[in-house]
Amino acid sequence: MKITILCVGRIKESYFNDAVREYMKRLTRYAKPEIIEVEDEKTPDRASVTENEAIKTKEGAKLLARLPEDAYVIALAIDGKAPDSVELAQKIEALAGSGKSHLCFVIGGSLGLSGEVLRRADERLSFSRMTFPHQLMRVILLEQIYRSFRIIRGEPYHK
Repeated sequence: MKITILCVGRIKESYFNDAVREYMKRLTRYAKPEIIEVEDEKTPDRASVTENEAIKTKEGAKLLARLPEDAYVIALAIDGKAPDSVELAQKIEALAGSGKSHLCFVIGGSLGLSGEVLRRADERLSFSRMTFPHQLMRVILLEQIYRSFRIIRGEPYHK
C-alpha cells in the first residue's frame, strides 16, 4: 500500500523532523510512504475573515494540484470522524481489502483546509476537537498510521 501525506508548509523544528524521519523509516516495513509539501501562504497578524479565506483558498489550490489521482483522500479536519486506534487500523485494512492501494492524508496549514479540499476528500478524519500545530499533527498522523499497521499485523505495540 502507498501512503501519501500531503501537507501545507515545511517543518523547521529539528525535533519534529527527527520524529517524522523515524516514523517514515518504520512505515517502510509495511507501506510505501511519501510526504508531499506545498508552500504555505503568509498569514498577517489580525487578518480578516476574508483574508483568511483567501489564504485557505490559495493553499487549497496548491493541495488540489498535488493530490494523487489514484488515491483515496482522507482530509484531517476537526469535524471529521474520530476513531480510536483500532478503528483506524480497521478502516485502513478495509480500504486495502476493497482495492484502495493508495491512501492520501491531507493536512492543512495554520488556518485549516479550504472548502474545496474538504469537498474533494473521500472522508474526513479528526484526531481531536482540539487544535494542534500542523507540524505536530504530521508526527501524530504518522505514528497512528504506523500503529495501525502494527495492529493489522497483530504485532505488539505499547498502549
